Amino acid sequence: MILDNFRLDGQVAVVTGAGRGLGAAIAVAFAEAGADVVIAARTREDLDKVAGQVAAAGQRAHVVAADLADHEAVSALAQTAVDEFGRLDIVVNNVGGAMPKPLLDTTNKDLAAAFSFNVINSHALLTAAVPKMLETAGGGSIINITSAVGRMPGRGFGAYGTAKAALAHYTRLAAVDLSPRIRVNGIAPGAILTSALDIVAGMDELRKPMEAATPLRYLGDPSDIAAAALYLASPAGRYLTGKVLEVDGGLNTPNMEMPLPDL
Repeated sequence: MILDNFRLDGQVAVVTGAGRGLGAAIAVAFAEAGADVVIAARTREDLDKVAGQVAAAGQRAHVVAADLADHEAVSALAQTAVDEFGRLDIVVNNVGGAMPKPLLDTTNKDLAAAFSFNVINSHALLTAAVPKMLETAGGGSIINITSAVGRMPGRGFGAYGTAKAALAHYTRLAAVDLSPRIRVNGIAPGAILTSALDIVAGMDELRKPMEAATPLRYLGDPSDIAAAALYLASPAGRYLTGKVLEVDGGLNTPNMEMPLPDL
């Protein structure tokens, strides 16, 4: 049965930024497919709610409340998975971000921070995880969450877009170095209705123009990204490595522009 290829029975995943939004949706989807999960984020209360959803799916969750801007804390998640569940098969580098800002107001420190949070964090977990994956599972799948603005220019996204573009190409480079035993892929979401877009979801004057500028005419749901992650993590995606799936409603230009004036 083709649907059996989407199962993750007996596998263990680490998902960062899993307290809400995309990370939470991915962690729960993995549990529904049969995986146990290590879920990490800053806020324990959020993680506990996700852990409850994992348990309701019949799987185990280990909660790690930590500052994931700390590279050592992120790296430690690989050993935590082995200590708690005896193996590690899947890593999802989901945590990341940077606030929009005009380019000339973006300091060197801003750019370095965006690169550190989005790229170096992912590298820190990958390099810690790969030896554990090879030792305990013989291989595995790593998924990096990038962004549509990593390939589409938009005002205000100089730091964030540059960091996510770097993460996308890092994904391709890592896939070559780690093949054939470790697959490395990415997902580039467009506008997804997470808490980051709460103000948009509640205001027609903001949401409707974004929907109209999206070829599929609606904004994405976290489950859209979770489905893509399950595909990449499971045997269904076994012939993909070094690819970035663009899950963005068909965007070729941003569907939301920062209200920044011309020079």
